[in-house]
Amino acid sequence: MIEITINGQTVAAKKGDTVLKAARAHGIPIPYLCFHPALKPSGACRLCGVETGPVSGKKVVMLSCILKVKPGLEIRTESDLVTAHRQKAFEKLLSMAPNSVRIRELAEKFNVPVAPKPDSCIRCRLCVRVCKDIIGARAIAIVKTETGSHVGPGDGTCIGCGTCANLCPTQFICVQDQDNVRVVSIGDNVLSRLPLERCEACGGRYATARFLAHVDDNTGNHVHTAGQEHHFCPSCTKLMSRRARTENKHLRK
Repeated sequence: MIEITINGQTVAAKKGDTVLKAARAHGIPIPYLCFHPALKPSGACRLCGVETGPVSGKKVVMLSCILKVKPGLEIRTESDLVTAHRQKAFEKLLSMAPNSVRIRELAEKFNVPVAPKPDSCIRCRLCVRVCKDIIGARAIAIVKTETGSHVGPGDGTCIGCGTCANLCPTQFICVQDQDNVRVVSIGDNVLSRLPLERCEACGGRYATARFLAHVDDNTGNHVHTAGQEHHFCPSCTKLMSRRARTENKHLRK
């Protein structure tokens, strides 16, 4: 048997064993992804780097899945050098598989900060601007978090108009009408879930009560809407407008 030191702890290993195998045998955690005991190690993922070298001498990071044990070998699995090496390795892996849950969970387990999971939002702010400047609901904002800036709920209330989804160039914001309910989502997060009202002409569900109230509040005094208390879907509105124009023509004659 050969004795080596890992994190100040003396452990025994068989001749020919790797540092990773010795560490695993003694319950000392080292991250890895490309290692499998049935295969010859390749060091492809580079996550299993450990620091080696005398305490007072020059230290280097070597891959523990390849490094063989030898008498007096000193290993540290946690150090500034190891942390920097791991972060670089994790970032390279995530550049190839940015949505990998396993890689991100492993990075979190070993306290390695990595770039946040990418989304389809390009931070163009079209949704924020139209909701604030045109609609006036202020339901969407750019929210700053520890992982960067994201589109999220604003200080207003979503009325379910769907304008933000219509303008979103990457379809990161979407609107779905299902079971008489309109759901507005930003990525995987639900911004609002609002019941749909019926058209007074055809009976179809077409708009939220908040949206209709918003329209009434902002157009109630308009010359073309004053005194009108009915709510019609776009199709019925066009149909009635067409009939009204036809009737006016007949009256003129």
